[in-house]
Amino acid sequence: MTLSMKHASLVAAFALLTAGAVEAQYSWDIGLHLGGANYLGEMGGKEKTRRDFVWDMKLNQTRWAIGPFARYKVNRTLSVNAGLLYLRIQGADHFSTNPQRVGRNLNFRNDMFELYIRPEFTIFQDNDLGGRGRYRTDFRLFGYVGIAGYYHNPQGQIDRSGSWIDLQPLTTELEDYSNFGVAVPMGMAFHFTKNRRHRFGMDLGWRLTFTDYLDDVSTVYKDPSLMPTGAADLYDQRPYLVDVDPGTSGTQVETASGDVVTVPSEYQYGYWVSNGDSPPSENKRGDPTHNDNYLTLTLTYSYVLRGQSNFYRSRYSWMRGKKRIGRKSRAKF
Repeated sequence: MTLSMKHASLVAAFALLTAGAVEAQYSWDIGLHLGGANYLGEMGGKEKTRRDFVWDMKLNQTRWAIGPFARYKVNRTLSVNAGLLYLRIQGADHFSTNPQRVGRNLNFRNDMFELYIRPEFTIFQDNDLGGRGRYRTDFRLFGYVGIAGYYHNPQGQIDRSGSWIDLQPLTTELEDYSNFGVAVPMGMAFHFTKNRRHRFGMDLGWRLTFTDYLDDVSTVYKDPSLMPTGAADLYDQRPYLVDVDPGTSGTQVETASGDVVTVPSEYQYGYWVSNGDSPPSENKRGDPTHNDNYLTLTLTYSYVLRGQSNFYRSRYSWMRGKKRIGRKSRAKF
């Protein structure tokens, strides 16, 4: 190998090390989610009974989602994001146009705290968006699947009025479910980074859970005498239906959207039968074959921190034109 080739190799190696050291300066960013949350479960919904994914979601029941996060860039294709979200999901059968759901007449809201960690995998990245100069504006599209722990506390109102009452202690289906749970967050997001420091983006995330009690509804109506005091008016709110025009085939009621639907006199969620009970003690109240899920759509802003790796500080601090600070020592010969 000639001397010039050796020099070229040394220059190339030095350039790679320097580039890696400079890149390491921008590995962390801290920021904030701000947006909305919604859920898919038994409560509310559209004209049909329980359907999967977003096809049964009521947009007018969207509530907030907000929280901080921190992200570490492992390399060009992988980052790790951890954060805390405070969000609310809610629903009410009153907003549905499905007779079975309107007749059930239940409602809920649930304030949740979610702590998550997720790897983010780059799908597409452009470090010179618009060709205006490297690092002036870059773009990144990524997907993620992670793990989250959450605390939730479903509440309900009697006839959609008055104070909100915690539902979990009332065991409205004689089920002592936990206020804590685990979810799998998955989704896609993107962000633009301006001048390497200011990062603006959008995040759409779906949470797969392992419970059917985010809305306190899952199985069948139970014997209210076995429940704590005060549970009866919350677990069965069919008596609070407002008649518009009672008919022989059932009761016509007006929904929140102004539609008039006919609720069968012997009601069950999804189907109904006449079995002689008043009200039937084992009528279907929910759908235990599907767990509740929730989603968030947030705008994000984060600030990219500029730091230095130990390698950079020890080898290349002179490149910044500043004197190294430290204990002076005598030269040894």
